[in-house]
Formats: sequence, structure tokens, C-alpha cells
Amino acid sequence: MSVSAPPSPAALGNRPFRLTVPPVSGVLRPRLLLTGVGVAVGAFLLFCWGLTIGDYPVAFTDVIRALWGSGDAGTVIVVQDLRLPRALVGLLVGVAFGVSGAVFQTMTRNPLASPDMIGLTEGAGTAVVAAVVLGWTGGLGLSTLGLLGALVTALLVYALAWKGGATGYRIILVGIGVSWICSSATNFLVARGNRFEAEAALGWLVGNLNGRTWGQVDSLAIALAVLLPVTLGMGRWMRTLMLGDDVAAGLGTPVQVVRLALLLAGVGLVAFGTAAAGPVAFVALACPQIAQRLAGTSSPPPLVSGLTGAFVVLGSDLLAREAIPGTELPVGIVTGALGAPVLLWLLIRVNRAGSGG
Repeated sequence: MSVSAPPSPAALGNRPFRLTVPPVSGVLRPRLLLTGVGVAVGAFLLFCWGLTIGDYPVAFTDVIRALWGSGDAGTVIVVQDLRLPRALVGLLVGVAFGVSGAVFQTMTRNPLASPDMIGLTEGAGTAVVAAVVLGWTGGLGLSTLGLLGALVTALLVYALAWKGGATGYRIILVGIGVSWICSSATNFLVARGNRFEAEAALGWLVGNLNGRTWGQVDSLAIALAVLLPVTLGMGRWMRTLMLGDDVAAGLGTPVQVVRLALLLAGVGLVAFGTAAAGPVAFVALACPQIAQRLAGTSSPPPLVSGLTGAFVVLGSDLLAREAIPGTELPVGIVTGALGAPVLLWLLIRVNRAGSGG
């Protein structure tokens, strides 16, 4: 961003000089609003569609009625007690990963920065796998352990990247190294465990919505109810970071405080999401970029990114259940297959733009 030199005091007279900045992305615009509504409607349709699938088929209209507690009693039990937790976890995990990815990509000003690229999902995964394989939780639930693992990883990345401040490219480079360390530790734990422990850990590490319970829904919903308003409330400061640290500080943004607060909020979102469904691959990386292009903004819009994440996770879960008859694949396999081309495209685009950091 270039700022022309201010006019002389004589030219200004008695009028105070003010530095004005063009409007940044995130302002409510028709295209942004329409994109958010469209993605939300699409996610709701996929949500209801997923509730129709199972050993006991349910018509789409019956699902809508069962969600409100009306209709056949057996259908209500199947929909609300057996299938609804899985669908809600998929919806909430998609929102958590999408918003978290938008936070990190905006904060670091790099489209390749996402929780699964800078080690946060691996850190949460290592903590949960350690609890599964070693059989030690210290009285803590998997969500709490995942949160602690991601938080310790984030603080380690932030501390190692600190050099008079923590810039975006240093966070990415340090995060990649920490990610490999956590991945190696996870592989060691899986190899150390017995057959049943290894199978349980590997099934979770792929990213899975099978067998989700209301307990996982409750913890994830509470986390989103706390962290999502905090993240959206810092939207203006988050957008000023896109202008660079010096300009953001000149506009009154406490850069390091905001970056640390966003880091903690993003860590919380990805930690609770990972604890609920495992490290579902590429959702946090791809969905903010998809949302940004659909909305036509200059940075990923957090709320639309979260809705896009919900759409992608729910759609991928449908493909995982229906692609191969008689076989139910983990949702992470589908998101990985869909997200890998997006990663390659981003790498090519960043390389051509010379903005890889």
C-alpha cells in the first residue's frame, strides 16, 4: 500500500491532516451476503440429506418433520437420537475448521497458512493419540487433551517464531517444522501401541464422523458459542493486519496483542474440532480460499469460510457413505482427495505471485 506525502501546513490551513485508508474486505456487501446465504442453504440441505441415509431409510420430508419432533415416533428416534449427533458434529467441525483457517490465513497474509500446515492439528492429534495408546488421560476428556496439545504447539510455534515480534512467514516456517515433529511423535506412539490401540488411533487420525455422540456435540457447540463471537468481534483488527504490521499499528491496532488473541481463538477452534472428529484434512486450508473467491473479497471472510467448511464436510461425508456401496469411508479420506488439488493450485499460484513468504 502506498501513501502519498501529506500536504504542507499552509495548504491545509487550520484543518487537521488525517490518514485515510480505503475500505478493506469484510464490509457487508451484496455479493458477500448472497454468498453466505447460498452456502448456508446448501449446508442445511446436505445436513438434512445426510439424515435420510442409513439402514432405515427416511424420506427427506419426514426428516424435516422429525427434526421438529413431529411425525412417526420411530422416525423421530432414528433421526434425533441415532443420526443427528453425527450430522451436528460434521456441521460444527466444518464451521470450526473453516473459521480457524480464515483466521490464520488473514493473520499471516498467506493462503498456505492453515492449522494443518503449521502443526496445530498435529499437536492436538499427538495429545489425543497419546491418551488412546498410553491409556492415560489424567482425568481429562479427549476434547481437553486436544485443546492442551494444540495450545502447547501454538505457544511453541509462537515462541520459536518470535524475534522482536512474530511475523506471518516465520510462524509458517516454524510451524511446518513443529508439524513434522508432532507427526513423528504420533507415528511412534501408534507403532508402540498394540493392534487394537493402533487401529483406534489410526481410525481417529484419518478424520472420522462415525459413532459421534451428544457429548462431542455439546463440547464443540459450547466452544463455538464462546470462540466464534470473539473471533468475529476482532474482524476489523484482523483485516487491518492484511495491510501490514506498520500500517496496522499506525491505524491504532495493537498488533502483537491482536495476533496472540487470534492465535488463541484459532487454536481453540481447531483443537475442539480435532478432538471431536480427528484432523479432517484440508478443510481449514481450502475452504477459506473457496469462500474468498465466491464472496469476491481480498481476504477470507471468517463466517462465510465457516459455512463453506460445513458445506464441504457434510458433502464429503455424504460421498464417503455413498461412493462405494456397502462401504463407509472416513470423511477425512474424501476431504483429502478433494483438498489435495486445491493445495497444488495454491502452491502454483503463490509461486507465480512470488508471495510464498
